[in-house]
Amino acid sequence: MSDASTDAGAASPAPSGRRVLWPRGLSARLLILTVLIALAAALLILVPSLADYQESGYLDRVRAAELASLAVDVAPNRTVSNTIKTQLLTAAGVVSVAVQSEGVRRLEVQAAHLPRTPELVDLRNNDLGTWLSQPFLTLFSGDDRYVRVVAQPRFRDGDFIEVVIPNAPLRKDLAGYLLKVGGVALFLAIVAGAGLFVLLDAFLVRPIQKLTVAMERFRADPDDPHARIALSHRRDEIGRAEAELDRMQADLRAALASRARLAALGEAVAKINHDLRNMLSSAQIASDRLASLHDPRVSQALPRLERALDRAITLATDVLNYGKSQEAAPQPAELMLLPALQMAAEDAGFADRGVGLKADVAAGARVLADPDQLHRILVNLLRNAREALEAEGRIEDGLVRVSLDQEDGASIVRLADNGPGLPQKATTHLFQPFAGSARSGGAGLGLAISRELAQAHGGDLLLVANGPEGAAFELILPGAPGAAASPEPPVSQPSPEASGAPSAEPPAGPGVSPSARRPRAAGQRRPAASRRAP
Repeated sequence: MSDASTDAGAASPAPSGRRVLWPRGLSARLLILTVLIALAAALLILVPSLADYQESGYLDRVRAAELASLAVDVAPNRTVSNTIKTQLLTAAGVVSVAVQSEGVRRLEVQAAHLPRTPELVDLRNNDLGTWLSQPFLTLFSGDDRYVRVVAQPRFRDGDFIEVVIPNAPLRKDLAGYLLKVGGVALFLAIVAGAGLFVLLDAFLVRPIQKLTVAMERFRADPDDPHARIALSHRRDEIGRAEAELDRMQADLRAALASRARLAALGEAVAKINHDLRNMLSSAQIASDRLASLHDPRVSQALPRLERALDRAITLATDVLNYGKSQEAAPQPAELMLLPALQMAAEDAGFADRGVGLKADVAAGARVLADPDQLHRILVNLLRNAREALEAEGRIEDGLVRVSLDQEDGASIVRLADNGPGLPQKATTHLFQPFAGSARSGGAGLGLAISRELAQAHGGDLLLVANGPEGAAFELILPGAPGAAASPEPPVSQPSPEASGAPSAEPPAGPGVSPSARRPRAAGQRRPAASRRAP
């Protein structure tokens, strides 16, 4: 029980503290980020605004003090009473005024002794750092701070005018301005952030949420009609993502349907497999009884019947493995290709009359392959070619050519016909089960099985040519065994005469006819890179 709890905890880790404070939803995160960005932009505007307001406050007091100094100049003997002096300083908001003219500094009005040395602010040469920092020094300094401001005079002659300003009234004015402007900036930041959020939510977040919901529903139930994404036909990246998701869902539904059909096929085969094997066993017993008869005609046809029954029993046993996506491992052996073609042609329905089969294969040519699996591949390819030619009415002039080329340590068996070729729809999913059939009513399993068997050998099966002049397949098998010393078939292979198969050199007609090995045309060579490693 504790192990299960541990596994569950490992699979679903507890959210960290940061996730508790930071929302999970994309919309909430976007809202917070837009408001923060808007506030940052407002702050960047607010700081220069405070500095400008601070400088304006300095200049207003300097101009007021400059006008107060003019009142002293017009007084008799340039002397005023303490009452008038206090009134002038209070009206200007300063505690002292001094003017320098022609190199002589003259103190016009001065209050009592200051408790501390004032800080210097020269408005004639004020750098950016000092200009931006002055509002914060005013806000965060005490009431005992004084500022000595030096500026160029406007209403009188002189080199400069100098005033001393207490910090308390400056801080009060600046705090009021900060509350007013900060409130406006905060309101505008919230409005701008909300507006930006609404736009981004409409054009970005909601479409992404729709994609997420569609993917989650499709994962939960691919057959749910609501799981299909509703296309908005947008031309941007969101529209492309919707279109690609819709195509991906369609492809996955088709793949799942094909897999379901394979599963149903496996289940059906499992139910009939037992009875079918019993019936084939009965037929095999009957063939054994026929072997005891001494009829020449029975003796001639019996090997072919026995081979067909043996392969039928093997296929009935192995077809269930295909439904389980399994095939028996091949047992490669050196085989003479021409007798294998003759037996495959018989089982593929080739006869002395009808579609012809010409084997451009040397009599002693050999390949390295599993006998039964090579037979299945050849039968599938030959039957497909014959049926395609017969469907076009080309029974008399239809021809299938088979050739062998050995290069780069591999054997390449080429099967080409002069039929109409494969339709484009069939070539798109040619080697996919239930999807690559080129004829009506076909299941599309033949080529899929053949390619699977070829790849199990470490080779491949490829469509190398297709058009109005016909289709051509290449079966690539690893290994290139040399030709046999004798053109006669091995003892384990029944002779064509005994099996009733067409002879290696039929007297006439469209049967299997070997000819001298002809070199492949340029452009028909298959690169070694296209072959699979075992």
